[in-house]
Amino acid sequence: MKKSEYIWLDGDLVEWDKATVSVMTHTLHYGTGVFEGMRARETAQGTSIQFLNDHVDRLYRSAEAYNLEIPFNKNVITNAIKEIVKVNKLKSAYIRPLVFLGDGEMGLLPLDIPVRVAIAAWEWGAYLGDEAASKGVNVCISEWQRISPKSFKPFAKGVGGYMNSTLAKIDAVKQGFDDAIMLSDKGTVAEGSGQNIFICKDNKLFTPPVETGALGGITRKTVFEIAKYLGLEIEEKDLTSEDLLASDEIFFTGTATEVVGIVSIDKVNIGDGSVGPITSSIRNKYLEIVNGKEDNFKNYITLI
Repeated sequence: MKKSEYIWLDGDLVEWDKATVSVMTHTLHYGTGVFEGMRARETAQGTSIQFLNDHVDRLYRSAEAYNLEIPFNKNVITNAIKEIVKVNKLKSAYIRPLVFLGDGEMGLLPLDIPVRVAIAAWEWGAYLGDEAASKGVNVCISEWQRISPKSFKPFAKGVGGYMNSTLAKIDAVKQGFDDAIMLSDKGTVAEGSGQNIFICKDNKLFTPPVETGALGGITRKTVFEIAKYLGLEIEEKDLTSEDLLASDEIFFTGTATEVVGIVSIDKVNIGDGSVGPITSSIRNKYLEIVNGKEDNFKNYITLI
């Protein structure tokens, strides 16, 4: 990670290495925290943050889901996100707002523990590697099951829930794959280790419903809009492992991942084993949007 100069912490700009917390921080012990992953990009109009309002709204929904009352209103957080990119003189950046419980008491009932907020921004390239966009990625079906909505709140970006994703990602990489696909507690497809998933069959797109435990991703929502804009049919539907292998194309979506084709699953090629044309057209349109080159979606980026 390439350090920036400052981190926004509880309303103040703090030098990166001085933005520290106690080892008795409640979230460090029990995982009760929420976060967002966001991107800023250099566009022809200047540095812009993509889907800023959507990310801030989801941060507050996630916090509410886990009983965290953010001690700042949305305007303060929105301005702080813009400020942290600007003060660090970043033209392109990954942005991480984090809401967490501080220290004071220990135990599973966090009473009278302050809710704290940190916002960091730094330079970060392609999540799945620089060649993923053109060559696609090779994945496996994970032996780790996606957390059930009956035992967690996977629709929210909770800190502790990502232990589940980490187990799947580490196992996949140890086996020589780029990433993993996780199944739901019913055995249907849920999502990747940290990405939503779409398949294409006979020029129609399908993606698992959020009831499987899949995150209601912001890039996922954007792909729905791109598909309709491009005249492609799209449907939420329970998918099986067999559906994956029988598909013409598959791709991951996410803020860090963007839109990346999956070219094989468990060493079995998807289609002809290369990134397909529909995946490429959706990725290209997505990049036009986030780079400020698509006037029909210009409200999705915020100049700082």
